[in-house]
Amino acid sequence: MINSSIKNYFKKSTESASLAVFRIFFGFMMLSSIIRFWLNGWINELYIQPKFFFSFYGFEWVKPIGQYTYIIFFICALASFFVMIGYKYRLSIITFFLSFTYIELMDKTNYLNHYYFISLVGFILIFLPAESYFSVDAKVNPKLRFQKIPQWMVDSIKLMLGIVYFYAGLAKLNSDWLFRASPLNIWLPIRNTLPIIGDLMPQTWIHFAMSWGGALYDLFIPFLLLNKKTRNFAFFLVVVFHVLTRILFQIGMFPYIMIVGSIIFFDANVHHKILNVISRVFKISKEQFSNGKILSKVTFQPIKTTILIVFFTIQLFLPWRYLLYPDELFWTEEGYRFSWRVMLIEKAGYAEFKVVDKDTGKQFYIDNKDYLTTTQEKQMSFQSDFILEYAHYLGDIYKEKGIRNPQVFVDNYVTLNGRLSTQFVKPDVDLYQQKEGFKHKEWLIPFNHKIKIKGL
Repeated sequence: MINSSIKNYFKKSTESASLAVFRIFFGFMMLSSIIRFWLNGWINELYIQPKFFFSFYGFEWVKPIGQYTYIIFFICALASFFVMIGYKYRLSIITFFLSFTYIELMDKTNYLNHYYFISLVGFILIFLPAESYFSVDAKVNPKLRFQKIPQWMVDSIKLMLGIVYFYAGLAKLNSDWLFRASPLNIWLPIRNTLPIIGDLMPQTWIHFAMSWGGALYDLFIPFLLLNKKTRNFAFFLVVVFHVLTRILFQIGMFPYIMIVGSIIFFDANVHHKILNVISRVFKISKEQFSNGKILSKVTFQPIKTTILIVFFTIQLFLPWRYLLYPDELFWTEEGYRFSWRVMLIEKAGYAEFKVVDKDTGKQFYIDNKDYLTTTQEKQMSFQSDFILEYAHYLGDIYKEKGIRNPQVFVDNYVTLNGRLSTQFVKPDVDLYQQKEGFKHKEWLIPFNHKIKIKGL
């Protein structure tokens, strides 16, 4: 019975216009994001000027390449444009995925959930025939032109969006978010100068209303978008929610990406209307793509479906890896990244490093500003993997200066969601002798509070 249902599902077809619209909007948003990043001078600020870059574990070899880093961004922008118009699509989306992910991995300081989301969507699109309708490729090569494609291909994008929303909602089911309204009670009061809504921002009931409302929104919006009866209302909520978050918080293009991404949930007639508008504006004959052909047998379909099944299995289980670690997740952040925990914590730290010559006992106190940018120092001060990597960097520097056996210690205090600042790293541990890995960092001081996590 179940096997039969699965087989029937994989035989279902849908209009390829849905995937074409998603491709166009995704490419456009990525191109706009990169242009915005370039024009604001952030390439130079974040990837050229710093003396040191924090690496993701296992990707230490991914580094900026000086002024040539601009070439990586140019390649990514060009690939985004080609994805948008559907030109040399397969090569373009692979190039986009590799270049964007390389950019994301260059410095862990700049990690954002939506960068991770974009890389994942780019990876999924490699295996989908998004060029089969309303694209340059389909215009030039009729063999690539299909009016209908397998339903699961469109649903894979929906599933990715659903995972992001639902897991973000589960992550909000914790005592800080629900019963302390933290960290919104820290962030919102400073937005009291906003027109119209500014006077509401310091009020406690607003903090709790937005905390609970945000959790409910994330948990239920995927299901409301899937249901045809509630879809229009759900999309209205999507627009209101993301416009509001864009006004209240500086989170870049992410709200707009989620708004246009959510259009994938609508029926094909909506996507055809969108393509009709694009056709009129750019004077493109849409009828040339409507040949009635159905893409029922995709080249290497078993391989593609297997890869995506493994991919989504990882996405479903990866956020739960924090259960393998002791102590408080929000404190240690072991298993925190890549898990759709969006805007859940407000942390600040103080970290003073000391390098000791083990042979002579001579001590050197570090001014972090000599090696790190302001943003890097801020992120390093409360994240254990940053602290460890920086300690090794300092040890290596002093080794080059002639100290054969350097030791690196840190006096480190961290505050979490408005609590009093407490010591984070054991001050008597030589961090230069500690190794990075997936094991729990025993040199962290346990959290002296309890945050009850009911969901993710």
